[in-house]
Amino acid sequence: MTTTAVDKSEARVRQMFGEISGRYDLMNHVLSGGVDVYWRWRTVRAVAPQGTAPILDVCTGTGDLAIAYWRKGKGLIRVEATDFTPEMLRIAEIKRDRRFAQQLSAGAATLTFQEADTQQLPFDDNQFQIVSVAFGLRNVTDTERGLKEMIRVCQPGGRVAVLEFSMPTNPLFNWVYRTYFKYVLPRIGQLFARNRQEAYNYLPQSVSQFPYGRALAEKMEACGLTSVKWTPLTFGIATLYVGQKPVSG
Repeated sequence: MTTTAVDKSEARVRQMFGEISGRYDLMNHVLSGGVDVYWRWRTVRAVAPQGTAPILDVCTGTGDLAIAYWRKGKGLIRVEATDFTPEMLRIAEIKRDRRFAQQLSAGAATLTFQEADTQQLPFDDNQFQIVSVAFGLRNVTDTERGLKEMIRVCQPGGRVAVLEFSMPTNPLFNWVYRTYFKYVLPRIGQLFARNRQEAYNYLPQSVSQFPYGRALAEKMEACGLTSVKWTPLTFGIATLYVGQKPVSG
């Protein structure tokens, strides 16, 4: 049986996430049972800032990982965040302004959101100590191009962190998870966030067709990272991948 490739065209993905932006955070928390908060907590601790060089979060969505990094840096490290869906970015900016206006006005390092495609980032080479992405890499039309751009703007010796959905290795849990992902999640998601693009049908399709584990680690290495390690989280529902940009060469 052949599998139809999921449509990850820029126009489709941008429209789809724009349509669900108003309930995106609620649905993430409900459908993950709140575990998504823990995954980001693990990420900013496993790939913690070192020094005061800036951090970049791409495909930031409504900004949760960027905000987590800004808080981890105690307002002393500049954090840039990009996404190509303006509706998502507006929500991220509202979160920032509601939670941190006082610190920012008092001179804390900036937390900036801007519209940009991960395949063509508006930054010079070798800028950021950490370049992160949470649950967004699989939505980039050209995965390799997105990874290479993330590596390009990362400092030599800096780290690229990818937090992404994956498939559990335990056969029984894998079957339960796939059943939930394929049949239950889309119906719940569509009930709460109706949109023409059926975003919560897209979610299991995009995850099932995206490489994970060793396959994604090898892709990251092929794009130029070294010492790539991956850590399954919550029975393998998500995986954190971390690679280093070579110091030279």
